[in-house]
Amino acid sequence: MSSASAVLKRQSSDFRASQQSAPSRIVVQPVTPVIGAEISNVDLRKPIDAETAAEIQAALHKWRVVFFRDQDISNDQLKAFGRAFGPLTPAHPISDGLEEHPEIWERKVAEYRTRRTDNDASVPRARPPRDYKGWHIDITFVANPNRYSILHGVEIPPYGGDTLFTNLIAAYEGLSPPIQKLIDGLQAVHQTTSYDAGERKPRRDGRSTGPFVSLHPLVRVHPETGEKLVFLNPGTVSHIVGLKERESQALLDLLYGEITRPEYQARLRWAPNSLVVWDNQAVAHAGPIDYAHFSLGRTVRRITVAGDLPTGPDGFRSRALEGELFNVLG
Repeated sequence: MSSASAVLKRQSSDFRASQQSAPSRIVVQPVTPVIGAEISNVDLRKPIDAETAAEIQAALHKWRVVFFRDQDISNDQLKAFGRAFGPLTPAHPISDGLEEHPEIWERKVAEYRTRRTDNDASVPRARPPRDYKGWHIDITFVANPNRYSILHGVEIPPYGGDTLFTNLIAAYEGLSPPIQKLIDGLQAVHQTTSYDAGERKPRRDGRSTGPFVSLHPLVRVHPETGEKLVFLNPGTVSHIVGLKERESQALLDLLYGEITRPEYQARLRWAPNSLVVWDNQAVAHAGPIDYAHFSLGRTVRRITVAGDLPTGPDGFRSRALEGELFNVLG
């Protein structure tokens, strides 16, 4: 066994041991055997201590995405919760956040409907990358995408607007060994889409709005747990490096079908003041999945915890091909 493999195995073993021995301050209720858990016995209006933050993080690494209910919190309380897990980034590399809260990205349902109409009207393959029904990992067109994403429901309709999450680690483990071996050493180009390009307005902080292009491993080693995962962002991947176009597209289509298998998914039905945290290093998501079919108001606010350069099984580290790294606000 190589020294790198031995380190990853030891990290994974230590992580599992720490999960088993940690005392419980929170209540964790899984929603599927593979992904998703609801966490209760936490009031996010109050600062959480280091021990509670560690328990939430352990649950997040085990279940990949965690849901909190009835969290009527302010923007400042939302940011304070996020900072318990690391420094925060700006709201988005391309778009500004709220004027008084540059860490917070606000999204309204009308913006999603505009995107879906645009995608549905396009000719197949007329512009890369393909839409893939809205599935994506957050902000992988930069070389250092965020570690965690935290989304708070501000205005939630009585029905509709659900979000789907899928476990990219389970997807990798479900592949046959020959396919795992094939993709372990590959890299893919991630880039801003034409939709993102249409949003480029001057930023208040003066930073560049792109374009952004980055090279990432197709298989990522999770930096905390040592597990392998399919690091495929259907929303921004243009192609796999070193393959012919038809080979690249066929492999991307195959992997897209694998990462979105229903048995790897959890579905969040939103309610007012719901809050969701997902491990953006190991989860892809899609939502709101039905915004084209209802006209009710829906507003959510997102913050993101800063991340590192992804690393592949062969030691390849992501790098920027064009544009800046995702900066940190603290």
